[in-house]
Amino acid sequence: MDDDLRGKGEAARREVLGDDYVDRAMDNATAFSRPFQDILNEYCWGMVWSDDALERKQRSLMNLGMLAALGRMQEFRTHFRGAVRNGATQDELRAAIVQIAVYCGVPAAVEAFRAANEVNAEMAREDAESSGEK
Repeated sequence: MDDDLRGKGEAARREVLGDDYVDRAMDNATAFSRPFQDILNEYCWGMVWSDDALERKQRSLMNLGMLAALGRMQEFRTHFRGAVRNGATQDELRAAIVQIAVYCGVPAAVEAFRAANEVNAEMAREDAESSGEK
């Protein structure tokens, strides 16, 4: 394992997905699954997300297309939230999902819009709670 790459990866993962998400993933790891968290941090987040050849927003939009094509809606939700954190606008996200419809099929886009609407609603509730609104 490359400790430097793993550290860079964990930092990138925290920036994209948030401390709460990463802390929960790390805290919920068992002796059996903990090495996989190290792989995620080093390989996925360290080697890929820390490479500055693509902007993070570009990576996020690519991930949404791939995850929708694979039907991985839980990961789609996670990376939709990450795409927002990476600066993707609602117009860009909508356009990405429309493109998903063309290249992956309408059912994939229906699921992607459903997941995106759920995440947008969750994020709006979180924003309202953090600002003291009800």
